[in-house]
Amino acid sequence: MAVRPITVLGDAVLRQRAKRVPRVDGSIERLVEDMIDTMHDASGVGLAAPQVGVPLRVVVIGIPGEEVITLINPEIVKRSGERTVTEGCLSVPGYWAEVNRSLSVTVKGRDLQGHQVRIKAKDDLLAQALEHEMDHINGVLYVDHLASLDELRKTAAEPEEEVSAEL
Repeated sequence: MAVRPITVLGDAVLRQRAKRVPRVDGSIERLVEDMIDTMHDASGVGLAAPQVGVPLRVVVIGIPGEEVITLINPEIVKRSGERTVTEGCLSVPGYWAEVNRSLSVTVKGRDLQGHQVRIKAKDDLLAQALEHEMDHINGVLYVDHLASLDELRKTAAEPEEEVSAEL
């Protein structure tokens, strides 16, 4: 188990559609352990494998006070409604924005034991995290949902630096 460096905007792996995991083996188990450690170390609620430089369809979500969810090869099977949420990203440090997300989301995938899982979330942080992490494994960042980069806001604790035209 280790904390891995988080890839940031400008790294090509964040813009690729991640590859399916053919089978869960020791390397995938280690990747998931490292992703969980990395997510906790960065105080995040979700992390996708491309965010640690690995172009695979692996996602972990850690809602405070709940057990960490691991999804291998997840797919959104249903979404409905729309709501506006405040969102940031470990791969776009120092910024946040208001983005539109679905009100209700259903995702299916496999857990580390290979069992099929289906997760339904409605109007909560889990629904938002599921969509956000699904975007990551499809090469999409939350800033892609903005009409303009002018909608980005700096977090108070971050030093002054501008988001470049790498978006």
